[in-house]
Order: sequence, then C-alpha cells, then structure tokens
Amino acid sequence: MITRAFPEVPGVEVEHRFVEARGLRFHVALAGPQDAAPLLALHGWPQHWYIWRKVLPALAEHHRVVMPDLRGLGWSDAPPSGYEKEQLADDILAVLAALGLQRVKLIGHDWGAWVGFLLALREPERIERYVALNILPPWRGDVRRLRDVLSVWRVWYQVVLASPLGPRISADPRIMERAMRGDNVHPDAFSDADIAQFTAALQEPARARASSLIYRTFLLREVPELARGRYDETPLRVPTLLLFGEHDAAIGTAQVRASHRAADTLRVEFVPDSGHFIADERPDLVAQRALDWFAGAA
Repeated sequence: MITRAFPEVPGVEVEHRFVEARGLRFHVALAGPQDAAPLLALHGWPQHWYIWRKVLPALAEHHRVVMPDLRGLGWSDAPPSGYEKEQLADDILAVLAALGLQRVKLIGHDWGAWVGFLLALREPERIERYVALNILPPWRGDVRRLRDVLSVWRVWYQVVLASPLGPRISADPRIMERAMRGDNVHPDAFSDADIAQFTAALQEPARARASSLIYRTFLLREVPELARGRYDETPLRVPTLLLFGEHDAAIGTAQVRASHRAADTLRVEFVPDSGHFIADERPDLVAQRALDWFAGAA
C-alpha cells in the first residue's frame, strides 16, 4: 500500500479515487464541476497527475478534468510487465469505462501524449478534440530523411534508462532533478517541492523498475514496428493541436515538422521559450491554447 500523501493544488479542490481496471488498481485525480464536459489529462515520465497543477485552475473552470496515473507511475499499480504503449492505451480505455465516460476531450504530455495519439487513431469516436504536448506522432512521416534520422542522438537517455542501470538512475533524485530541469528556459518551472513530489514516487523500487520497462519495451518491441510503419496507414481523424517547446532536449523541431506533414488534421505550434516540460514552463499558454482548441475557436 502506498503511503505517500497526495499534493494539493492551491485554489482547486481535487478528488482522489482508485478504480479497478484490467486487474490493476489505478489512481485517478479529478477536479472541476461534476456535470462539466470531461477532459482526460494524461501525464508522461517521470511525472504523474501533478504535472497539471499549474494549468488545472483554468481547465477545471470549464471541464471535469480526469487525471489518471499511468501504469507504473504516480499512485497506480506498478506490475512487472505490460508497458507496451498499446497496453497503456488499453488501460486508459478501461479506466474511462470504470468511470462511465464514453467521449472525452484529451490533453497529454510526453508518453501520455503518445498514448493520446494511439487513442485518437484507434478510437476516434471517443475523442472529441486533442491537445498533445512535446511528443512526436507515432507515424514516420518524412523522418526517414537522413537529416531527421540523425536526430536519434537526442534519445541516448532512453538506452540508458532501458539498461540494467535504469532503475537505479530513475530512483536517484539528483539525476531526476537534472533531467527535469535540464532544458528549462524558465528557471521557476519546477519548485523544489515540485521536484520532491515527482522524485519521491520514483524512489519506490517497483516504480523505478517500471520506468526502465517503459523505455526497454519501447526500444526492443515498439521501435521496430514503428520503423516498419505500423501506424502510417491509420488516418488521424481527431482534430489535434500539438504544442511543442522548441528547446526540447530529446526531440528536434525537424522531426516534428516532418511528422506534421503526415496529417492534415494536425496543427503544430512551436513555442520558442520552453523546453520539454511545457505545461510546467508555459502553463498560461498551454491552458489558453487548450481552452481555445476545445472550444473549436483555434
């Protein structure tokens, strides 16, 4: 049983639930009026639902914001297997079913945004509109060109995390602090208390192991399928806005531009004064763009 306390979001009442789905216990944080339109918010690594703390006051004014912790992260169960991103998408669909939600708006960051793309491709009738933050879509687009393929040097950290040393690295709060602050344009993106909230979860052995499995599964099982164009022929039917902080140390803007050309329903906005953690660095912009997009005004 996890004994870590839930952090508070100033000015917002957050409800915490645990739901059973696919044989696991998932933590879900909820905020906003219960009768408002549901907005599913999916975090990435190395964070959990608390990534949304800065944008939540604005989003929760107009939506019932549903913030599950992904398998292996936050307060959700961390089993020893099942970290294929399609399985994470299955988890989210099962959580939505447990909550009685049929159709949602969606915002996601990092791996949560990748899972968001899989949901939009697989179940477009379930997703009204989608805002993705600092992630590549799962199709190849034009990234087969040499100059874009060479950008893979940026993801060396994935190899390290996927290695046997991965759990020890994820569990080290000093390394994780450097990882989260490394490409920040705004030095106040993370307070020390914020960093402590995210690193505390990863110091639990099962979650440190899960962090490594997220990347090991991706590199060994999923990348070969992506290279063969697994999703290339699946159209993106959900209107999607991708907000991308240009100083992202892991993903190059050239890769994003190449993927952008692969879908007419995808709009991309580059944000020059942000790194990878755009919801932490530019919460004002993220909240406003998301609200406009969900209202169909963008």
